[in-house]
Amino acid sequence: MVDRDGALGTTTSPGPRGPSGRGRTAPLVIGTVLAAIGLMLTVFGAFAALLGEPTAGYVVGVVVGIGSGLALRAWGRPGSPENRRGEPTRREALVALLASWALVPALGALPFVGAGVLGPLDAYFEAMSGFTTTGATMITDFSAVGPVLFMWRAFTQWVGGIGIIVLFVGLFPQLAIAGRQLFFAEAPGPTEERLTPRLRHTAFALLSVYGALTVACAIAYDLAGMRTYDAVAHALTTMSAGGFSPHGRSFEVFAPVLMWVAVVFMFFAGSNFALLYRGLAGRTWAILRDVELRSYLAVAAVVTVAVAVVLGLDGLPAADAWRHGAFQTMSILTSTGYASADFGVWSERSQALLLLVAFIGGSAGSAAGGVKVARWVILVQHTSREVRRTMHPRAVLPVRMGGRVVPEDVQRSVAAFITLYLSLFALSTVALVLLGEDFTTAFSAAIACLGNIGPGLAAVGPMENFAGLHPAAKGVLIFCMYAGRLEVVTVFALVTRAWWRRPRYDRGFPG
Repeated sequence: MVDRDGALGTTTSPGPRGPSGRGRTAPLVIGTVLAAIGLMLTVFGAFAALLGEPTAGYVVGVVVGIGSGLALRAWGRPGSPENRRGEPTRREALVALLASWALVPALGALPFVGAGVLGPLDAYFEAMSGFTTTGATMITDFSAVGPVLFMWRAFTQWVGGIGIIVLFVGLFPQLAIAGRQLFFAEAPGPTEERLTPRLRHTAFALLSVYGALTVACAIAYDLAGMRTYDAVAHALTTMSAGGFSPHGRSFEVFAPVLMWVAVVFMFFAGSNFALLYRGLAGRTWAILRDVELRSYLAVAAVVTVAVAVVLGLDGLPAADAWRHGAFQTMSILTSTGYASADFGVWSERSQALLLLVAFIGGSAGSAAGGVKVARWVILVQHTSREVRRTMHPRAVLPVRMGGRVVPEDVQRSVAAFITLYLSLFALSTVALVLLGEDFTTAFSAAIACLGNIGPGLAAVGPMENFAGLHPAAKGVLIFCMYAGRLEVVTVFALVTRAWWRRPRYDRGFPG
């Protein structure tokens, strides 16, 4: 039986929540998340008032967020902690997850609208790009945006990098009854590991690593010569693998030493936080033996060398070639999306290498987007097994990752994910072309948003923005960002017949 922290209990009393002990977890979770975002807007609104920036958007966000959040919390209720069936069903967990990720950007968009910086659609795009850590921007005039609004923009990425639900499960004990279903529905990559027996403690451990690395990143930027405001803003968007910068030319405006600092922390942002936690806890053997980390390192090293060599052949000095090669490879591989230079004007050979890593992504359990290295490792192992079976059809050939056998259901889920991911990418590209975008823009924008990377090529290049796209194209890319952050399969559950079957125990809210 599951208690509020995910530990085992023994009592099976139905309690006051009905014959099954079920509560209304979805409205409880959604309400808590909206109210918490409203409280965050209160803080930023106060700073905006002190600095003379427009506050209307923050005020509306506070009223809507806290008001609707408290109303939903009053309607919701946790399931019985004494009853195993008190934990929400998969359906209710998905309702909470999908609704939270759709509604939170709507709240986050209000400061942009209130400041007159963006219209409603563009503001929602910007906020979705923030919370999903995509980094694609609609802002055309960076001088028109105040420092508080830029910091709010960076903060949305920091919240989204660790995961909205993971963050609030770690901070709010009453959400821990949502437990495994919510936590692992949001977790990026094919992993379901706990660091501690209690789920809330696991979430708090991950949040601690994430927070500590963010502080370390800000200090490193500051010591390397970045002004304090920029150091904090870029630390929030570096460790979240988000890539938003208060500067329209991204990292191009900074000294080379700051680019190398960013490379180091982007690497950490794309690493498995659970693995880093184990390393910090003294279990360095876990890091050294991890197959995904070794593969991640290998991809980063090989592509960095390849890009640097190509840039050198294209006439860039050796020092610059290695710096830009390492920076842009790590930026695109981890889906951070910073730019050390306008790689949109580089040779097609360099751009092709960066597009290659855009389809790979960082590690499972990291802040990075994309397919994830773990899935590619499993897919390569699975494909290798099927090739060997042509010669030995009756042989027992398990797929292994790091000496452990990968269960067949995990292999199936990886195959389903990659199939849906590539299908959505292809359909989005075609849709953008039909809406009038050129192929290079459509192709790169689709993978940039689906992989939560940010910049693309051509009209959506690293020094450009997405403001000039057709409104319907913006809608397509908003969905790509949303689906990419929620691991695609979760979103496509909505189109299955099983999703729309009303369960017998439903009492007015999908569960």
